[in-house]
Amino acid sequence: MVEVKAHLRYLRIAPRKARLVAELVKGLPVDTAMAQLSITRKRPAQPLLKLLKSAISNAKTNFRLDPQNLYVKEFKVDEAPMFKRNMPRARGRATVVRKRRSHVSLVLEEFQPKIKIKKLKKSAQGRSASGGKKL
Repeated sequence: MVEVKAHLRYLRIAPRKARLVAELVKGLPVDTAMAQLSITRKRPAQPLLKLLKSAISNAKTNFRLDPQNLYVKEFKVDEAPMFKRNMPRARGRATVVRKRRSHVSLVLEEFQPKIKIKKLKKSAQGRSASGGKKL
């Protein structure tokens, strides 16, 4: 199980807005995630798509993984240090305008082949719907 990581630092979009887009693709296969991000009309979609493509390229080049076997394990958006600017207000005062930024981290992982194990069912001989008591 190889994990491929990619980071996008100081993205000039508020984390609250970027999380909306990141939640769309969490847990999806890579090709489906790329399609989802390419048709999403929110502003964070393009930088996150670029990050996803970078992670796929890292997986191919560095780990020799097949992109068809990858899925988005984790897409985390955290706060970055924010710009603080002043806006003039009435009577010579100023208020702080916080321009928020984001740190985005992406983890891709390979699919695990699932082994199906059949469980033996206990036979329900002599039991009725009332929990085994005969009426």
